[in-house]
Amino acid sequence: MRFGILSTADIGTGSVIPGIRKSDHEVGAIASRDGTRAEAVADQFDVPAAYEGYEALLADADIDAVYIPLPNGLHAEWIRRAADAGLHVLCEKPLTASAEETAAVFDYCADRDVTLMEAFMYRFHPLTERAFEIVQTELGEVRNVTSTFTFRMPDGAEDIRLDPDLAGGSVMDVGCYAISAARQFLGDPDRVYGVTNDGRDCGVDTEMAGILEYDGGATARVQSGFETPLTQYYRVETTDGWLKAEPTFDIGAETATELTYGVGDRTVTERFDPTDHYTLEVEHFADCVASGETPRVDRTESVAIMEIIDAIYESAAAGGPVALD
Repeated sequence: MRFGILSTADIGTGSVIPGIRKSDHEVGAIASRDGTRAEAVADQFDVPAAYEGYEALLADADIDAVYIPLPNGLHAEWIRRAADAGLHVLCEKPLTASAEETAAVFDYCADRDVTLMEAFMYRFHPLTERAFEIVQTELGEVRNVTSTFTFRMPDGAEDIRLDPDLAGGSVMDVGCYAISAARQFLGDPDRVYGVTNDGRDCGVDTEMAGILEYDGGATARVQSGFETPLTQYYRVETTDGWLKAEPTFDIGAETATELTYGVGDRTVTERFDPTDHYTLEVEHFADCVASGETPRVDRTESVAIMEIIDAIYESAAAGGPVALD
């Protein structure tokens, strides 16, 4: 598969393009609003074609799919434009700025017979796959999940993640990971309670704490933020044991990691060699395009995560819990 990259954003140049280059696939083109910048990145990674403007790439490049790392608020527009060009789409999380819009872009792509997948790369790491397997097959009923992703953004930073017009905020940037993991362990909640704080007076949340409640008494606590040091972990409590892992979401390609779980008097630690989960994500996406199979991160999952995010924001504004359908 030949990918076109819409933007020279750091996530693309630092992680996804290197991930593609380690796979059996390739980067065929890259575009930027700044043509000089596109050419510089193309030279850096031996990409054969560089374009000034995203539309120029969609109209002219010899590619099969696009990867979209644009600001959140621009995702929906360029997903649709790529689909109009007959190109499959791997798009950074969050896929769009609302559950309604997420459902709409999936419908749009389905109508044009192109595959769309949200780029939750952590879902393809062997640690993640094993954690889900352990909780499903070796532990009892899940009663509580704690899931957190925070990092400290420099004071005074001029960052698109602080721009309300581009659907910024800590929930959209890193909270979506914490929510995704909690949902994998516990499923879709019945009620959501959220508290947010705009610690930089920028118009978006820079901190979030949320509770996901389930009929029957199970709960998940999710947290995100730009105000405290890097923390990325989850812990699962079950009726007969527990599981914890750290780091869990943004695991470097050269980083070994581990998880630990306990059942009764038995405690087990499993270790995982360095793995590039961006490469695994790309390979899975390309395999699904080739086979016609539904991607692991599918329409149901992407819409459900955004429904929880929408509810967190609604709860924070209303000051009370929000029931989910």
